[in-house]
Formats: sequence, structure tokens, C-alpha cells
Amino acid sequence: MNDPAEFVRTAIDRLRAEVPGSAIVAASGGIDSTTAAVLAERALGDRAHAVFVDTGLLRAGEVEKVGAFFRASGLRFAVASASDRFLGALQGVRDPEEKRRRIGAAFIRLFEEEATRVGTDRLVQGTIAPDWIESGGALRDTIKTHHNVGGVPSDSRLVLVEPLRDLYKDEVRAVARHLGVPEPDRQPFPGPGLAVRVNGEVTAERVRRARVANAIVEAEVERAVAAGEIPRPWQYFAVLLDSPTVGVLGDNRVHGDAVSVRVVESIDAMTATAMALPRPVLQRIAERITRELSAQVVRVLYDVTDKPPGTIEWE
Repeated sequence: MNDPAEFVRTAIDRLRAEVPGSAIVAASGGIDSTTAAVLAERALGDRAHAVFVDTGLLRAGEVEKVGAFFRASGLRFAVASASDRFLGALQGVRDPEEKRRRIGAAFIRLFEEEATRVGTDRLVQGTIAPDWIESGGALRDTIKTHHNVGGVPSDSRLVLVEPLRDLYKDEVRAVARHLGVPEPDRQPFPGPGLAVRVNGEVTAERVRRARVANAIVEAEVERAVAAGEIPRPWQYFAVLLDSPTVGVLGDNRVHGDAVSVRVVESIDAMTATAMALPRPVLQRIAERITRELSAQVVRVLYDVTDKPPGTIEWE
């Protein structure tokens, strides 16, 4: 893509051609889905019905932040509360690929219900090139199944409309800037949410611990950026590991969780480099996580793996 303005004109024409009536718009609050939602609203007006799903797998304050972000983007939207549905779908599941498939199916079933309510079979979503490339198919190996690609059930009655399908993240951000979407360079957050930042089984309590750890990492990294200690990274988060470990609390031996911190630099998410954080920043993160999750998390690790061979997210 060379010209965001030309892309927007073409995308709006295509949306109008592909959506003869109304459409449900999957709006997660990420830059991809928000850009797709703004395009859909400009193309379809009040025939575009943006839906933000509270899966129970979101970061601290995410519902309020996304609502404010959508309003600043001029986007009309509805909130669907579905934490019980998503946590129920993940009960007992440990395999990362199965998690993504189940989350994708839960989204689609919910959007099918919303589509029935408004009388449409069209679903606009913010799929971008890395999503379908990494999900495999044809001659491509599966790196990981993206919930909005490989997680779509084969019997879904929805017709997918994907205006950003051929763009990479840096190109989406250029389009978002052209559209006036606020904060186009903010860090990505995975569609499956904290489910892929909880290794092993996903429970409400394990999600809570991951949520606290993620909030601490975000706050301390942003504090370091504001203080000029580090440049702004591409992505920064915490992963709750499925590896109980021994720690010490006072004079007592405790058995708790371990957390891995991940901070990377990237341009398009296809490759990434682990950032070398200064020791004081790492120490603040570790101290806060073990203090605020005392006796629950007793060890904090730092992931220095690039992509490849690792992926950005752990699952």
C-alpha cells in the first residue's frame, strides 16, 4: 500500500459492494478492528453495527478504555458481556491451538446471534495479512491459529468481510492515522486476550493473576518510556506460566506461580527483537509483581528470545 487515502477510497467502495444491507462489525478495540470498524461506518453509516465483546479475558480497565477510545474515534458500538460463555468454553483446555479455536468459535456464535437480531449474514472483521499467513493453509505451515481465521467454525453462516486482509500492521497504522483514529501506534493486544497469556488451563483466578501482572508491566514500561530510560517498545506484557515454583515468604517455604515478562521491538509483527531493558526497570517490575501477587507469584523471568525462533506471544 503506497497511498492511505487511495486505500480508504477503494476499501469504502468494496465494503459498499460486499455489504448490500447491514453488517455486524467485530470491534475489539485493537487498531486493526477499530480501523475496519471506522471504514465500515463510513461506508455503511447506520447499517454498520459494531459490537465489542467483554470476554472476561481482557486487561484491567479494558472495557472503559475501549469505550472511551471508540467514542473518540466517532464510532457507535454496543457492548456484549460474555465472560461466562468464554470461560466456560475454555474449561479444562490446556492446548494453545485448541484455546484459539474455541475462542474463535465462541466469537462467531455470539456474532451469529447479533447478526440474527439485526437481520444480516455479513461480519466485518479486522483480519490482516499476518493473521492468515501464520494460520497456515495451502502450502503454508501453521505458526499459530489466529482465532479470527482458523477459529472460524466450518458451519458458520456468516459471510466474512475483511477490508484490511492484505495489509501489514505498519500499513494499518498508516490508514488509521489517515482516518484520524486516536493512538494508532499503541501496542497490540491479542484477540484471544489473556487466555493466551495464561499457560495451561484458563480459570477466572489464573486470568486475574495474569491481569494484575500485565497491568504492572504496562505501567512500569510506560513509566520508563516517560522518564527517557527506554524507547517505546512495540509490545510489552506478562505471561502466567504453568510451572509452579518454590519461593520464600518470610521464613516460610511457599509454592507459587512464575511469570515471564516479554518486551519486544518490531515493525510489522512478522519479526521481532527482544528489548534489553535496564536492570532497574526489570527490578521494579519483579518487585511489584511479587509484592502485589504475594504468595501467588514467587518468581519473575525475562524473555530474551527474538522472533524467530519464538513468537511474540507465548501461545
